[in-house]
Amino acid sequence: MDSISDIVVRLADNAEAVCRRYLPNGRREGRYWLVGDIRGTPGRSLYVLLSGESGARGRAGKWTDAASGEHGDLLDIIAASCDHASMRDTLTEARRFLSLPMPLPDSAALRARKVRQGTEAAARRLWAASKTAEGTLASAYLASRGLGIESAAGSLRYHPRCYYRASRDDAANVPSAWPAMIAAVTDDLGVVVGVHRTWLAPSGGKALVADPRRALGHLLGHGVRFGAAGEVMAAGEGIETILSLREALPEMPMIAGLSAAHLAAIEFPESLRRLYVARDRDPAGAAALATLGARAASAGVAVLPLDPRHGDFNEDLMAVGIMGLVVGVREQLAPEDRGLLT
Repeated sequence: MDSISDIVVRLADNAEAVCRRYLPNGRREGRYWLVGDIRGTPGRSLYVLLSGESGARGRAGKWTDAASGEHGDLLDIIAASCDHASMRDTLTEARRFLSLPMPLPDSAALRARKVRQGTEAAARRLWAASKTAEGTLASAYLASRGLGIESAAGSLRYHPRCYYRASRDDAANVPSAWPAMIAAVTDDLGVVVGVHRTWLAPSGGKALVADPRRALGHLLGHGVRFGAAGEVMAAGEGIETILSLREALPEMPMIAGLSAAHLAAIEFPESLRRLYVARDRDPAGAAALATLGARAASAGVAVLPLDPRHGDFNEDLMAVGIMGLVVGVREQLAPEDRGLLT
C-alpha cells in the first residue's frame, strides 16, 4: 500500500484534477487554482499551486489562504471538502480518487498544457512585444489615479491589443483584445519571469471585463520591481499602491507583489535589512504582514508596517494629495529613513 508521502506526491502530480473535484467553485488562473477557502467557498483568497519545481519551495499542491494565513497540501483540501474526522478517512478517499482512471486529455487540454509549460516564455514574448508607456492609455490610466509614469520607467510598458481570454463571468460578446498596461515581474537578478496585465478601456480607465487584472508566468517569490534592491525597501500588493508610495519616497526601492498572498511570499534580497510593508487595510493585508514578519525574523530582516489612512495608499493619495500622503508616511518611518521623503 502507498505511503502517505507517496499519496501526497501522486496527488500533486494531478493537482488540477484534485482541485476540480474537491474545490469545484474555484477557477484556474495561470499556475494557480483560486477559491475562497479550504472548504471551497467561491472567492479568490486561497490559492493552490498547480505546477512547480520538485524542491520543497514551489511544490505543486501546496496552498495558502491569504485571509487566514493557513497553508497546507492537497490532503488537507480533501479532508475539509469531505468533512473527515480522521486521517484514515482522508487517505481512503485519496486512494479512491487516485485509483480512478484519468480521462484522456482532449486537444484543448493538450494546448493548455503546452501553454502552462511555456508561461514564462510567453510572458517574455509579451513584454518584448510591448512598447514604452509614455503618451499611451497606460499613462492616461495612471494619471487618472494621481500617478506619473516617470517613477515606473523600466517596469511598465503598453500593448495596444493584448489578448483577453473571457471567463464565465464575462458577457457573451466581450472583445478578445484590449489595450493593456504591462508590468514586468522579475526575479532578484532582474530576469523577466512573468508579466502582469491591466486591461484598459479607451477612456483610460480599466476595461469593462470581469477580470481586468491578470498575471502570467512565475509569480511566487517575485514581483514588479521599482529600483534596485538595497538594505531598505518597501513592498506592497498593487502596482498603484507602490507607485503612490514612490510619490512620497522616490529613492526607496520597492516591489509590488500583486496580491496579498504573493506579497506574503516575496523572496528577500540578500542585501535587505529593513522592509516596510505597505499593506492594504483589510484582513488579507494583515495576514500578509504577519506572514512576512514571521519569515523575516529568521532571515535577520526587520519588518515595519506602513498603514494607509484609507483602503490603500492610492486611496490616500487621491484623498489627501501628495503632501498629505507624505505626512501620513513620515510618522511611520524609522528616523534614519525620513530623509528619503520627497
